[in-house]
Amino acid sequence: MSGAGIRAVNALTVRWARTVAADDGTVFSAAGVWPLLAFLADGAGGRARAELSEALGVPAEVAASAARELLTDMASVTGLDAALGLWTQQSLRLRDDWRAGLPAGTYGTFGDDLLTAQERLDAWAAERTGGLVERMPLKLTRDAQLLLASALALRTTWRQPFTELPLRPEHGPWRGRTLLGLFRRSVRPDRVGVAATPAGHVTALTVPGDNGIDVHLVLGEEGMTPGQVITAGVGLVERTLPATEGGRLPLGHVGPGLYVEQRPSASPEPIALEVRTVAYEVRADHDLLADPPLFGLPTTPQAHFPGIADAPLTIGAARQSAVAQFSAKGFRAGAVTAVTATPGSAPLPPSHTTTVLTLTYDRPFAFLTTTRSPRLLLTSGWVASPVPYPAMHLRPASTS
Repeated sequence: MSGAGIRAVNALTVRWARTVAADDGTVFSAAGVWPLLAFLADGAGGRARAELSEALGVPAEVAASAARELLTDMASVTGLDAALGLWTQQSLRLRDDWRAGLPAGTYGTFGDDLLTAQERLDAWAAERTGGLVERMPLKLTRDAQLLLASALALRTTWRQPFTELPLRPEHGPWRGRTLLGLFRRSVRPDRVGVAATPAGHVTALTVPGDNGIDVHLVLGEEGMTPGQVITAGVGLVERTLPATEGGRLPLGHVGPGLYVEQRPSASPEPIALEVRTVAYEVRADHDLLADPPLFGLPTTPQAHFPGIADAPLTIGAARQSAVAQFSAKGFRAGAVTAVTATPGSAPLPPSHTTTVLTLTYDRPFAFLTTTRSPRLLLTSGWVASPVPYPAMHLRPASTS
């Protein structure tokens, strides 16, 4: 993958993270938005072309080729599917050079039967995301002339699965709840690290999948905003923010949620990492026109895309629907973005001493999903409402 393209997508992730409302949790994918902006920039003119180029982080002249490369490279990653779709009103005539710049097999048309057309679009979104996103985030309207969409779906299975156990936080916003906790123990302290940022310290854990996709869980100090924690996570992913790995940390409370101690142990392992986190499912819908400068999208009624079609076009709507699921066995996520143009075992007796790092995620935290090499950010988000522990598995209190 192009280093410039990866940096541009990751930079858009940081800018977007600073603006998202995450009180109830959120998930978003800059990798799903970026190709659409690139193809729009390729056909834009005047001020819109300049603003889209600034939002993209690459010149408009190379945007389309960079988007094609990004989509091709993402689709080549095992467990990651990326697709682009373009549908136009039958009467709209596209410029040949702009249409030729799109990936092959992406073009379709719709007529006056908008109900049937919408069903086809919704089916495309569901198929391309493995059912995670069930419908297109936009509805076709009578004045819609063009709909450009991207779909991204990823899935990975943990190399080492978690064990499901109830988690009952004693402090913070999850206090008093019984959550579907996930536990595992490993001998890889390098999976966790602590970093200092201007906003406070963060603790980050990398959970590797079996197919080149990693999920990073980032816990900040209490009081840090979701945007600050996600931004720190991007710095850790890109390795521009230095971190102290778990094996080099001293004893005691060394970072948010992280405690290091020495314990008697039945095994000879010198160091171990115990992780307690939560299962979660996060869904979010984003109106990309709520902050037009962030994405460089023009909202004025004037025509902005002379390179796309002979007819004057402007942006009518732009939205993204995204889903992320983290479980004991793995991770799944999907995002569809659309733009319309309108007019354990029994313990043994201890005989060794082990340094144990205990990391607990018992309050809201950030997550970032990346390809392992190079580190392209695919989805990012904030966990505020984890999955509750199933009531059927909870034993009633004894009355004897």
